[in-house]
Parts: sequence; structure tokens; C-alpha cells
Amino acid sequence: MMSNKKERKQEFLFGKRNYIIMLVGLFVIAIGFIFMSGGGSENPAVFNKEIYNWQRIRLAPTLIIIGLGIEIYAILANPRK
Repeated sequence: MMSNKKERKQEFLFGKRNYIIMLVGLFVIAIGFIFMSGGGSENPAVFNKEIYNWQRIRLAPTLIIIGLGIEIYAILANPRK
């Protein structure tokens, strides 16, 4: 009776290509958060203008949004292509 059962090979939900694209997306998001960090001041009473530089205001959020777009593409990409 057990010999009649067909053994199915367990498959991943996504293909290898999808996982590689996901890792690239996660890397881009991580770079965005790294660019966003820092710029603090040792003395809280002193204002530091570094918090408003272009890297934290423009580049970091753009990288995070691009990374999220890459993640969405990785999920929707056809794994059998």
C-alpha cells in the first residue's frame, strides 16, 4: 500500500532567480537605511545641519523605494522563465 503512493519532490515557492532578485532588493533597502543613519549630535542642545543633507533627504528614501520595487518585482516574476 505504501509503495503505491507517489513521492512528490518538495519544491520551493519561488525559483532561484526570484531569490537572487530578492537578495538584491534587500541589499538596496539596507544601503538606503545605512545612508539614512547618523548625523546626530553629542550635545542635544546644539542643532546639527547634517541631518538635512541630500543623502538623508533624497538618496536614502529613493533607495528604499527602489528596493521595495525590486522586492515586488521578485515576488511577481515568473519563476519558470
